[in-house]
Amino acid sequence: MGQEIDDTQFRPQDFAAFEQALARETRLLEQWLDEGRFTEERNIAGFELEAWLVDHQGRPAPLNERYIELAGDQQVVPELARFNIELNTTPQPLGGATLSTMHRQLAHTWDECRHIATRLDAELAMIGILPTVRPGELTLANMSPVKRYRALNEQILRLRGGQPLHLNIRGRQSLALNHGDVMLEAAATSFQIHLQIGVDQAVRYYNAAHILSAPMIAVSANSPYLFGHDLWDETRIPLFEQAVEVAGSQQGICGGQGRVTFGSAYLRDSICESFQRNRDCYPVLLPSRLETAAEELAYLRLHNGTLWRWNRPLIGFDEEGEPHLRLEHRVVPAGPTVVDTIANAALFYGMIEALGSRPAPPEQQLDFEQARHNFYSAARYGLAARIHWPELGEVEIAQLLLRQLLPLARGGLERLDIDHADIDLYLGIIDARLRKKQNGAAWQRAYIARHGRDFPAMTRAYLERQKSGNPVHDWTL
Repeated sequence: MGQEIDDTQFRPQDFAAFEQALARETRLLEQWLDEGRFTEERNIAGFELEAWLVDHQGRPAPLNERYIELAGDQQVVPELARFNIELNTTPQPLGGATLSTMHRQLAHTWDECRHIATRLDAELAMIGILPTVRPGELTLANMSPVKRYRALNEQILRLRGGQPLHLNIRGRQSLALNHGDVMLEAAATSFQIHLQIGVDQAVRYYNAAHILSAPMIAVSANSPYLFGHDLWDETRIPLFEQAVEVAGSQQGICGGQGRVTFGSAYLRDSICESFQRNRDCYPVLLPSRLETAAEELAYLRLHNGTLWRWNRPLIGFDEEGEPHLRLEHRVVPAGPTVVDTIANAALFYGMIEALGSRPAPPEQQLDFEQARHNFYSAARYGLAARIHWPELGEVEIAQLLLRQLLPLARGGLERLDIDHADIDLYLGIIDARLRKKQNGAAWQRAYIARHGRDFPAMTRAYLERQKSGNPVHDWTL
């Protein structure tokens, strides 16, 4: 949710005015889609990487204001907590050497960002959940000084009637606690994969992204520990869903889903259905008065930014002011290394291109409830999960990836004219990760099993291996 707001105190008339503007802009979006107003440019790739600032003990270092001052770069922005930052990249058309170019650019940016951290006697970490973070560090005192974050916290608590957020996660162990604000969300950092698509692709690709969420989260899982508890392979998922838990409308298609959600149904005819659900199913959180023309869709985009679907459609504008449509795939955690993140992106781009362009829509073979069940099973059990897959029935997700989805991704990347050397490199990393069954979550658990429950030591060991640049499947204990 990158849009800043000017106001933090709201009156009933502010909510009414915002709802009217949201309804107006949703109708305008419907009109633009009918008229073919959106640009036809597609297959443009990008991503956002969230990271932790940590001290030499591997503990959170709340320094992002000073860090961003030193960075002096619009591509580095604050996240919810003072110990988190986000790195943004320049989108690029998929094809040729795009993946290796993205790899070089991210590696260069990461090295520069690490160097800036050393000037503050700190380090950068890319990991889904920092194993050393404690509840007492997730407080409003450590919230970044951004107006929308303060307002977001106030409005979520208002909708909850002032009741604290309740965290209840049952995994290998169980964790239950109450927390008085939304700062639990800051314990989860991700690698968000973006893909610009054409309107004619939108329904198929949006649905395919939901189907692919289970294998993507299983192969990339990197968040087994929270507050000293061994929970899910990707504990980010229940953590984020419960950290800002406010149910939407119970009516019809809304289904009472929370604001962090896998969703309630596939799309049927148009991407506009997602924005219509935004309007109809979720109360406005940030009713800021925006001095913008309706053609900027500012109200629609701000409201969409307060709904954290694991697969989220985004609307932006190019340099000529023409609207474009992006798909944001939010299921992948940060880390463990730069090359692992590019390999994860390569897998997603290849699979969605292949699945989204199949003659028979795959959503006709896997109903939405089964796709959702697959997702949560994969988040909980990682590569050991068993899921349901079309034509195969129940299958172990690691074997599904090796035997079917990796070849599928290769075919998709070939359709995009990605260089074969890049395909071999990045999908080869995924292949090795699967054969060794060592993603970030598996390495963290194996380290603790060998060395004991010393989370600062494990975090320092993780950072040393991250600095090496070697993919996680090659990490030793």
